Amino acid sequence: MTLKIYNTLTRRQEEFKAIASNTVKMYYCGVTVYDYCHLGHARACIVWDVVRRYLQFLGYKVRYVQNFTDIDDKILNRARKENSSMEEVAERYIQAYFEDMARLNIKEADEYPRATHTIDGIKRLIHELEQKDYAYASGGDVYYKVRSFAEYGKLSGRKLEDSQAGASGRLEDAEASKKQYPFDFALWKAANPGEPAWESPWGAGRPGWHIECSAMVRDRLGDTIDIHAGGADLIFPHHENEIAQSEAVTGKPLANYWLHNGMVTVDDEKMSKSLGNFITIRELLDRPTDPMAVRLFVLMAHYRKPIDFSDRALESANNGWETLKEGLLFGTRYGKQLGWSSNGVAVSEAVDRFQAAVNEDFNFSSGLSVLFEIAKDLQREGNILVHQGNTVTPPKQLQAMWNTLVKLAEVLGLEAQEDVVVKGLSDKEIEELLVQRDFARKSKDFAKSDQIRNQLLEQGITVIDSADGSKWHR
Repeated sequence: MTLKIYNTLTRRQEEFKAIASNTVKMYYCGVTVYDYCHLGHARACIVWDVVRRYLQFLGYKVRYVQNFTDIDDKILNRARKENSSMEEVAERYIQAYFEDMARLNIKEADEYPRATHTIDGIKRLIHELEQKDYAYASGGDVYYKVRSFAEYGKLSGRKLEDSQAGASGRLEDAEASKKQYPFDFALWKAANPGEPAWESPWGAGRPGWHIECSAMVRDRLGDTIDIHAGGADLIFPHHENEIAQSEAVTGKPLANYWLHNGMVTVDDEKMSKSLGNFITIRELLDRPTDPMAVRLFVLMAHYRKPIDFSDRALESANNGWETLKEGLLFGTRYGKQLGWSSNGVAVSEAVDRFQAAVNEDFNFSSGLSVLFEIAKDLQREGNILVHQGNTVTPPKQLQAMWNTLVKLAEVLGLEAQEDVVVKGLSDKEIEELLVQRDFARKSKDFAKSDQIRNQLLEQGITVIDSADGSKWHR
């Protein structure tokens, strides 16, 4: 079976062929660390986590790199507002990012390069663009000459005359006066008083947003990578500008496949703080909401399509997760009773159907139907076993079905655990559970930590974490 994926660059579905026969180089444009991650970040991170897992399931070694933008106007604005520093703000939200992703069972990337750690590579790339006459210095800034790159617009399909300068909005007069052409974009920005800055041939300053990723890809993965991924909102200008920067210097494709996930709305409206519908990952999970239900909600729609978040949609995903969870716990609950051996095989026919579905442009929503089919059969057999003491399906066949479900769920990052029972706990028992939770947190087993906290919360027991440790009250 052949994996086919939709390539934003060519606007068609193509057979996937890795540059190296058994290795995939993949880069995902990560977050700007000035605030907690929201539902849009959750969708993107889950989607690319599962794409990576699936490529590994197919037998590829995946070199997965995800960046942090840790120097940006939004970071500096928050630092000024809090009377802190850029470094303090960035570090706080990078740590928060890892906490949120662990709760969502997202595997860590192989590397997390940061803009501030890639300054030498950024300056080197800008210098090469200058030498090739793709960039010019002006008033302490350096700009990219978009009209010098003949293929500008090939990713987004936009023509220069229809484009907007930068991510949005009008240019300030001071910036416009520095440019040779209105749509030229900044590679290097002169430092403002009191801002962090690095010395360069163009004066003290800091990198523009777009140049960061071009430099990080080149430094960590080389001139050409297999997959460049990100949200659809990054197609223009960010990814368009990355192509212009990188390919002008190397003369090679930056990426062979460009993949973009669809956006998230909330109750059919764009997510926005001004509308009061801005939901962070930790706010959602602290309701509490099962992280696996969130993963399932994301995977139930095709990754390129927009999805709308609502309480009704989340309830549907939670009901679906309860079905899968029952199937995934079947072996833990009944395997010993059924005399299962420690080793077992998977049902190849079901695995083949799952792979055939997902191979059509990472159609995880279609592949999920195979998991639900198995989970419902196991759920039915479990009910028969509880009430009649035996099963309709032979035990070895049930074990193969369960092994298949667990194997395929792992590809999707779906994992089930028995609930921690806390009803009627004494104060001493609660304290013992908190000791287990603290140990889980120190061991970075955030799934276990969250499980204990959420179960306590369901019983009216609130856990408060502080620098002095965890405290609780009923």
